[in-house]
Amino acid sequence: MNPLDRPARLGFELTEDQELTLRTARQFARERLLPGAAERDRTGEFPLAFIPELAALGLLAMKVPVADGGSGLDNVGYLLAMAAIAGGCASTAVILASSNLATWILGQHGSPAQKDRWLRPYADGQLGPASFALSEPHCGSDAAALRTTAVLDRDDYVLDGSKMWITSGAHAGLHIVFARTGPDVGARGISCFLVERGTPGLAVGRDEDKMGQRASGTVALHFDGCRVPVSQRIGREGAGYKIALSALGGGRVGIAGLCLGLAEEAFAEGAAYARERRAFSERVLDFQNTRFVLADTRTELDAAWLLALRAARLLDRDGHAPAETSMAKLFASEVCGRTVDRMLQLHGGYGYSREYRIERLYRDARVARIYEGSSEIQRLVIGREIAGTLDDEGP
Repeated sequence: MNPLDRPARLGFELTEDQELTLRTARQFARERLLPGAAERDRTGEFPLAFIPELAALGLLAMKVPVADGGSGLDNVGYLLAMAAIAGGCASTAVILASSNLATWILGQHGSPAQKDRWLRPYADGQLGPASFALSEPHCGSDAAALRTTAVLDRDDYVLDGSKMWITSGAHAGLHIVFARTGPDVGARGISCFLVERGTPGLAVGRDEDKMGQRASGTVALHFDGCRVPVSQRIGREGAGYKIALSALGGGRVGIAGLCLGLAEEAFAEGAAYARERRAFSERVLDFQNTRFVLADTRTELDAAWLLALRAARLLDRDGHAPAETSMAKLFASEVCGRTVDRMLQLHGGYGYSREYRIERLYRDARVARIYEGSSEIQRLVIGREIAGTLDDEGP
């Protein structure tokens, strides 16, 4: 059975649209992304040539309503698509995660004119990927501490500051950028802007030489007197922090999907190697230790699937599920880390060689516990939600 058929095995029956999304994304990942993934990892080449194909499949703006040019997928469909794409290339999956995060914001909070000018052409593949520019060199998880400023000057805002760890930043046709528009400290006074590629005053830094997901194109963005028309502010002035928070639940579900897809590939690699490799005249698969490792890993993976599917369904039903989406991202990313480690161990010394795919999967998995909210941040969110519930219950 294909590992991405787990939802049905776990009792989650998929709709026709979800099933089609899963099959389409999986086929594209297998036929188009996987064959060149190792070479892109070696060279760090950004998979720009695939963007039009991803657009044609409806994967660039998955959760944007059909009326605005998107695919109109729910969060369950998005989770499944991310898992399937990550199975072929984790770098491409995180490009989609960033792009879908940015364009969900534009679809939810953008004006009709902004959607006509940018969202529909983007969804058609005309603008390349999109970027989500929130993190800064001095603050990653503490978004409320950002220092990039946007000062109103007649009909323009003038942006100054820097953003860090921006996926697709060198290739994105549009950037969703958060900057401080008022003197207030903390979350107040932050606004959201759409900045086009090539805008004067916007400079793109060098590609980071990363451990894993090396083809995803991670750069810094620098704003030096970058003038952005008032018409490119998304939402009202001062609403930027709330806009960013509104996207986090779906972003965490997407990264949980990426982790599940990557972990399933690692599990398949480890199981296949254990079946073929012999030691002490026996298959590695026949050792009790190997079966215990596989049993523990499969159990944890299924639990991660259940948490992720629950989070996606709750998000679709209620519009928000902070604790559940954080649990899904936390557990999926940490299970992914344990899975690749165990499967590399089953490979023995060969697992440390670039000749074997598990070595790349091991490197690709590590960052998942850091981006889209580190494991520590997810625990803070979950703990806050628990404490709030206990306080509501009273003495």
